[in-house]
Amino acid sequence: MDSLTDLIERAADDLANSKYAIALSGAGISTESNIPDFRGPSGIWTTDREAEAKAYERYELFLADPKAYWEEVLYTRYGALYRAVGQAEPNPGHRALAELERDGVIKCVITQNIDGLHEKAGSKNLLEYHGSARKLRCISCTSRFSIEEFSFELLPPQCGKCGRALKYDVVHFKEPIPQDVSARSEEEALNCDLMLICGTSAVVYPFASLPRIAKRHFGGLPSRPYASEAKSATKIIEVNAEPTPLTHEGVSDYLIQGKTGEILPQIVERVKDKLRQEPG
Repeated sequence: MDSLTDLIERAADDLANSKYAIALSGAGISTESNIPDFRGPSGIWTTDREAEAKAYERYELFLADPKAYWEEVLYTRYGALYRAVGQAEPNPGHRALAELERDGVIKCVITQNIDGLHEKAGSKNLLEYHGSARKLRCISCTSRFSIEEFSFELLPPQCGKCGRALKYDVVHFKEPIPQDVSARSEEEALNCDLMLICGTSAVVYPFASLPRIAKRHFGGLPSRPYASEAKSATKIIEVNAEPTPLTHEGVSDYLIQGKTGEILPQIVERVKDKLRQEPG
């Protein structure tokens, strides 16, 4: 069995040798920034079943009565969570992925998280699969706006482009994943030759389908310059506190078990060493 040091070295080798690596992240990378989860032992919905029940009704409430939706979101525990999320700061795991992107190793980050911490850390090519608590979105024209642009004195806030009511960019239960995000995420999964999975249990669909798409359908799309050279299956590396269905089903090639905020910075340092050693 490989030691932690061996696995970190292996991951650094794989990343340094990749041509189009992407990262997926989930709640496990953000709990290290003291953001509460929803379904853990002390999670919001674990301790408040009424809040969970209301969460399942929130999208339908927006469709029926946008003003009532905003009154509930702004003045309940759920709204307080969004505000707390907006004040959180990135941790070393977020910053490590942003650094790998700046170095040209990671080409895209796709996150389940709504906290905006990847963006704060400096990730540029970022897909927020379940939206962001720091943004509002128009479900009619898909325009997105920073939450800081609105005072919420008049409800509901309105889209500056088409005039329709805005909702939080956060994807609620029963709400489809925005088509622009889902299409780009699937394209990234199809194109990558390496997927670094960070802090996600891989049980929430359709997000959890992305590693499986990458593993089964790698071959490159014409939009990537290396597509004609694609011959082997996508390498999938997990950095997770515990094994996941990806581990048990053999979707991932290997698991590095531990905290993302501790392991990812070590991977970054080893990747940097390897890039410095490359000729030219």
